[in-house]
Amino acid sequence: MRNQWLAVAGAMGALGVVLGAFGAHGLKDRLSPDLLITFEVGVRYHMYHAIALMAAALAMDNDVRARWLGRACWAWTIGIVIFSGSLYALALTNTRWLGAITPIGGGAFIVGWCFLVVAGFRGRVNTT
Repeated sequence: MRNQWLAVAGAMGALGVVLGAFGAHGLKDRLSPDLLITFEVGVRYHMYHAIALMAAALAMDNDVRARWLGRACWAWTIGIVIFSGSLYALALTNTRWLGAITPIGGGAFIVGWCFLVVAGFRGRVNTT
């Protein structure tokens, strides 16, 4: 599971950099300042959670911790797709109703962080 999540983290990180560069260079003259900021917020949270995915994958050192960290990785991946994806789509299409689904992705981010808390408490290895 660790290697798969490292691959997902790498792919999400690379995609975040590509989209960030696209926003900075390809969209700055095409979007209004408020829509460009919306796009940049999507990239920011995308990258935060790509880094979190990488860290969680690297911390998968026992079965119990890996299970909860895997859940966190799923939640963060879903969050990137829904939260950042809806902001990208909103910025590119100016379709305002897309902002209504953004909080679902934000909720997935929060759930992922809560799973990380559980992993911290449940992932202890008894060495005695």
